Amino acid sequence: MEKKETYCVKINLPGGVISAGDLYEILQIAENAGANEISVGNRQQLYFCIAKNRIEDLELGMLQSAIDYELNTDQFPNVISSYVTDNIFNAESWLKEGVYKDIFDLFNFQPELKVNLVDRHQTFVPFFSGNFNFISSELSNYWYLYIRFPKTNDLYCWPCLVYSDDIPTFCKTAQEVILGSRELFYDQPTINFDLFYEKVNAGNKFVNQQIAEPLKLPDFSLPYYEGFNKYLNGKYWLGIYRRNELFPISFLKDVCSICLKTRVGQLYTTPWKSFLIKGINEADRKDWGVILNSYRINVRHAANELNWQLENLCKESLELKKQLVREFEEYDLRTYRLCFAIKMQPKTGLLASIVIKKTGTGLFDILHTRDFNPNSKDFVVYKEKLSAIALGCSLVELCNFYYGLLSDDNILSHQDTEAEIEKHIETVELYQCKNCLSIYDKNYGDQLNNVSVGTEFKNIRNYICSVCESTADCFMAIEKQVYAV
Repeated sequence: MEKKETYCVKINLPGGVISAGDLYEILQIAENAGANEISVGNRQQLYFCIAKNRIEDLELGMLQSAIDYELNTDQFPNVISSYVTDNIFNAESWLKEGVYKDIFDLFNFQPELKVNLVDRHQTFVPFFSGNFNFISSELSNYWYLYIRFPKTNDLYCWPCLVYSDDIPTFCKTAQEVILGSRELFYDQPTINFDLFYEKVNAGNKFVNQQIAEPLKLPDFSLPYYEGFNKYLNGKYWLGIYRRNELFPISFLKDVCSICLKTRVGQLYTTPWKSFLIKGINEADRKDWGVILNSYRINVRHAANELNWQLENLCKESLELKKQLVREFEEYDLRTYRLCFAIKMQPKTGLLASIVIKKTGTGLFDILHTRDFNPNSKDFVVYKEKLSAIALGCSLVELCNFYYGLLSDDNILSHQDTEAEIEKHIETVELYQCKNCLSIYDKNYGDQLNNVSVGTEFKNIRNYICSVCESTADCFMAIEKQVYAV
């Protein structure tokens, strides 16, 4: 049988939020063009595939509804945000619905570089997977900004806080500078950040605030994002994940219909390729249960299956993930506070505690961040050139190594009370690079810079950051509590 040619259709949802009515309209257009399923991308966008001979049906529907879309391309990455976490995975921030929406409304252009708008109190949405990574500060309506130039891994901290209303204009200006001077700022091994700063500020009057203290990232813990969960004022939210990353269009149309019927205004997409619905009334839970039952939708997958980042529409990654999850289940492996990424292509921007990276030889390397926080950029190679079959055992070993770092046999055997544990907690001084957030700890030294273990930071002459090559004056003292054995 002759294989039909297909088009992959991508639709951006700024911030990962869409009204139930607008989503229903998109689903109807996709269905009319022959699509049966839809998927969520890791930047909160939508994907579906249609046969090439149905392109006219698609174009007509999109034109009539004035919906922007792309075919087999990703020229305009979706602006992602932590809007989905508001009142669910964090409730202590000034960053609320109105602020998000005001910023989205000010984007009068489609960014060609990746923009992240993230609340620093949450860990559900990645902090640094974009090119322009805006992270909320303690000061209302002001943001830290970390820039990762296209096709590079180093992070550069903008030297001042950025005002909310300036974010779209800043992104447009900075994008023009980068794309207009690719030989300086695009896929370059070294970047002259001072020159970039000068070019962006030329002719612009941004509202800035001085950075009073460096950004402090929370310890990573991926919240369970599936099923019915109670939150504010007796309301419920529902998270829906699909093992094959595909959602039946007929199911999502029924979801939109019940949202409209029960006055649930919005749906959210997540970077974990799932849907989330907030504001469900207790009285309506039965109706939601009927829909889930009708489509045989399971909403209680194991946590070690939910904490994965994969490239979009990549069957090879998905099959490898399924294999590894099965092995994790056989070992009854604990993966709490860890997340995994599979990279079949270089420079995909996926972040994780542990990365399985395909090499040019068809084998795989395993890497992890030095502190196992997925928002770190300081990667350590754990094992190299492994076959797919050998990955499972090595990942189990690495996870056990991680938990060995968290607690040793003495701590567990004594079964210390909370008060006794507090006696062992001590505060240590570390030094953190304000540009790339890497940390110097005298207990580890710095092998790349030939700094021996135990060397005080102030005693190192002409220190250069081993990650981004910043000088010693870019490091700021920070305090961290640790368990003293």
